[in-house]
Amino acid sequence: MNTSEIVNTNAIFPKGEKAPADYFTGTAWIKPLVPDDRIFNSVIGNVVFEPGARNNWHTHPGGQILIVTDGIGYYQERGKPIQLIRKGDVITIPPDLEHWHGASHDSSLTHIAISTNTQNGIVAWLDPVTNEEYNTLTK
Repeated sequence: MNTSEIVNTNAIFPKGEKAPADYFTGTAWIKPLVPDDRIFNSVIGNVVFEPGARNNWHTHPGGQILIVTDGIGYYQERGKPIQLIRKGDVITIPPDLEHWHGASHDSSLTHIAISTNTQNGIVAWLDPVTNEEYNTLTK
């Protein structure tokens, strides 16, 4: 059994579809769990990042909550140091805060991403996270 098969047998949700290269560096998958609607005003998805994968800088007009369900990764707010995140961590991100998140160099990362107050918008994608920015935790 290869490593990706081991990850899949322990996963809560299937990997879903490969994340778009326009908004992600490296390989990641997104599995929509709850689509946007006018009742709950939220979008919920499961996101799996391979080691070294991350999303671009971005904001959420209505805010976001991340629930880390597996692995080790990074979270950074623009202008602040990178934070190490692990299984069991919950990150609350205020509306319009520029940030990024993804896997560490040596571990995959899985999190549930909840975009809240989607009546204000879901996501505004910005520039990719450079290798220099991504590697600042290891310096």
